[in-house]
Amino acid sequence: MSFSLSKLSTLSKLIALLLTATLFLSLFSCARPESADGGSNIYVTVSDTVFLSREPEPSVSAESAILIDASSGVVLSSRAPDKRMPMASTTKIMTALVALENCDAEKVVEIPQGAVGIEGSSVYLYAGERLTMEDLIYAMLLESANDAAAAIAIVVGGSIEGFADMMNEKAAALGLKDTHFTNPHGLDGEAHYTTARELAIIAREAMKNGKFAEIVSTYKKTIPLNETEGVRLLINHNKLLKSYDGAIGIKTGYTKKSGRCLVSAAERDGLRLICVTLSAPDDWRDHKALFDYGFSNYSSRVLCAEGEFEQMLPVIGGEAEYVTVTNREAVRLTLPKSADPIECTVELPRFVFAPVKEGERIGRLVFSVNGAVICTLPLHAKYAVGDVKQNKSLWDRITSFFE
Repeated sequence: MSFSLSKLSTLSKLIALLLTATLFLSLFSCARPESADGGSNIYVTVSDTVFLSREPEPSVSAESAILIDASSGVVLSSRAPDKRMPMASTTKIMTALVALENCDAEKVVEIPQGAVGIEGSSVYLYAGERLTMEDLIYAMLLESANDAAAAIAIVVGGSIEGFADMMNEKAAALGLKDTHFTNPHGLDGEAHYTTARELAIIAREAMKNGKFAEIVSTYKKTIPLNETEGVRLLINHNKLLKSYDGAIGIKTGYTKKSGRCLVSAAERDGLRLICVTLSAPDDWRDHKALFDYGFSNYSSRVLCAEGEFEQMLPVIGGEAEYVTVTNREAVRLTLPKSADPIECTVELPRFVFAPVKEGERIGRLVFSVNGAVICTLPLHAKYAVGDVKQNKSLWDRITSFFE
């Protein structure tokens, strides 16, 4: 059998074109890589060798204690953090959070009879008195007023029991397994308990609420007194607000059964820490020691600011030859000050096919320490690039590329 030169040349071109098409299809299949987390959010892995200081943790008087990084939730120091214990008035952190999520802070409410004369700390509310929900939350968090907590519960939940159900639903939504509420104020009850770890999770969530954070950082406040010209003066029981540099909240607590309980937060140079102690005879010293340990050994580091990374990527078959790829989010991590250097690797395809959507995820930055990945940051198209050959098949687009 014989072939003419022209036929052989045509056959060779066809084979070459098929091989080229196979290569392009292979490249096209990896032109939109997915990162290990499978989503579009920043992905952080927690490794003790990377995230935790080698310095010895401070000793504390508390039966149970924990110090966490508020941004990541990473535990920096702890002592029996998963032991179920009573929480006294630190209960009111969850009470305030549930109230703020289910009621307008500016809403004027009428004090129900069931909230008057509650045992323990009080601002001596009058039945029928009208206050805003915000006034009641201030009274509850600064003066630890049990009557204000009861009023909030009845107004928002319909009853003490109904509101306790809402608190437990919120606890479940936060993934808590060792926390249960029977009331909004923290008076002792066998079925009313938490752990230092889970109370820190509640506090971390509450501090994300701007109104809550504003209230717990307030040292002094006045609210109306039974619609008279007089006022109630509220003074925050949290001494750290005046005695510790960077303190920003949160809540004290005490009953004979629970002992001294304290949840606090402090922030310096972008590093926010949350500390919890339960049954702590010397809680103020405990918190100062834990905060000193945290701020001395850890720092908050911006690995990549929003939009800091930009790179041009070739676009095949597009209205523009290139598209700019950038990061739409910043990534900040809390790391030991003695941590080893962080390396950054860029993972991008060599090119992309049009059309490209604005914000389309195309690659990622991978941050690692000594070869261990600690964080990934997705990269997105900064703008859209249209397809100038929308009516052509993939085969036509491949062949025209070589014309």
